[in-house]
Amino acid sequence: MLILVRHAMPAFTPEVPAHEWELSLEGRAGAADLAELLPGGARLVGSAEPKAWQTLEAAGPVRDRDARFNEVSRTGEPWEGEFRELRRAYVTGADHEGWEPRNAVAQRFDAGVTEQLAAAGEAPLVVASHGMAMTLWLTARIGLADPGTFWADLRFPDAHEVDLAAGTVRHLAGQ
Repeated sequence: MLILVRHAMPAFTPEVPAHEWELSLEGRAGAADLAELLPGGARLVGSAEPKAWQTLEAAGPVRDRDARFNEVSRTGEPWEGEFRELRRAYVTGADHEGWEPRNAVAQRFDAGVTEQLAAAGEAPLVVASHGMAMTLWLTARIGLADPGTFWADLRFPDAHEVDLAAGTVRHLAGQ
């Protein structure tokens, strides 16, 4: 079993780079609620970004902080304004100068999933990551029909069970 988690709400500010943001108080409460939905005995893995691995802490010890699950690296994204439109366009196929190539994101994410599934053995694997990276990987791996809508519908936090054999993704109930 593979569950992908989008991190809970961070304490964001333009003075701190996004990859260093930690969870807000609201985010910690959301992470605690999310922990109730996750399977016991799971291997918990987060990206190397604090907001991701902190999202899983309420569910148990985070076994690994794996940078392959980090968000898309990008430069030139505006702090305010059209950033949501830029992100949605990117996950649906638009190229933006200074943004990590989509295929590179999907490849690194896939390598991380493959390795972490092997490390989990028979236990469920829960990976806390980020909206764009998750969307790109799911699109490459199972062919999301509408990646833009999938990305736009993600919440803080959010969780989806992925069945790689069937090529399906299912939103976890109760969120």
